[in-house]
Amino acid sequence: MTEPSNQASTADLTRYAIHYEPLFQTLQTMDVQRLIDTVDDPWYNQTLIQVGDVLVRLGVMQGEYHWHKHDEQDEFFYLLQGEFHIELEGRDAVVLKPSQAFSVPAGMLHRPVVPIRSAVIMIEKAGIVPTGD
Repeated sequence: MTEPSNQASTADLTRYAIHYEPLFQTLQTMDVQRLIDTVDDPWYNQTLIQVGDVLVRLGVMQGEYHWHKHDEQDEFFYLLQGEFHIELEGRDAVVLKPSQAFSVPAGMLHRPVVPIRSAVIMIEKAGIVPTGD
């Protein structure tokens, strides 16, 4: 495990394709697999829809994210496909397989490490900054 730091370099942030605007509205069918199949970015994060004050986001990724935390918000991960590791400050890493989920509590320093191309659904409060506080 790498030494935790919640400071991301500018180079880290530029390699993330983060799309904040919801791609879908209520009463629309969302073909999530089709979207996954079109992604070319190594680290892609797309808001699918806002449901009340909650965002449902899709991540398609491979590689290492930077250490970060969300001071006021929990973060929920549900793995659709691939393998998804979540390194946690002061704890053993969590390894998710498809159809497994995990929630990181507000204020906990963490970083996803994704050894193979994977797709994950994230549920977070609206207004979250995916790169951390």
